[in-house]
Amino acid sequence: MHHTTLPARTVRWKSWDNTGLEHFCLHMNADTIQGEGVVIGARGGTPYGLHYRVTTDMQWRTREVWVRMASGVYLHVFSDGQGHWTDDKGDTMPNLDGCQDVDIAATPFTNTLPIRRLAMSVGNTVELSMAYVPLPSLQMCPDGQRYTRIADHRFLYESGDRDFSAKLEVDADGLVMDYPGLFRRLE
Repeated sequence: MHHTTLPARTVRWKSWDNTGLEHFCLHMNADTIQGEGVVIGARGGTPYGLHYRVTTDMQWRTREVWVRMASGVYLHVFSDGQGHWTDDKGDTMPNLDGCQDVDIAATPFTNTLPIRRLAMSVGNTVELSMAYVPLPSLQMCPDGQRYTRIADHRFLYESGDRDFSAKLEVDADGLVMDYPGLFRRLE
């Protein structure tokens, strides 16, 4: 997963419980990588729909996040790629200081961000503070997470604040194939 270029990709994920579906496109231009998805699903028994776009620099450092729920609630924030965030009015978001990656609850794509940015060797573990985007509020907050690369295309994801872990299977580009209990790729 150390590719410097990335072909445009379109993938689809479904939720394990068959209540959700995502259509996702990944493309890169001269100086950014952009992932964009449309998701329908349910969280806590409540159905939702959302459209999101995450833009990174060529080192996979998150630079811009835009999320809009079908209800009209939206989020538009920016990062300097070093863990400092501002909202769409230019106001700083000090509660997210130190969070380099975003984690949008509705999609497995955001797991790709630390996987690609860190390019870990097998056996390595990294503790991260993520800028977590919960549904349906979209009120970002820091969230501790741990990633361990357990094989070439497998990562152990562990939540820092609750008893949850999953072994993620990814493809050669770092996109999730299988996230047990949550997401599964449609081929």
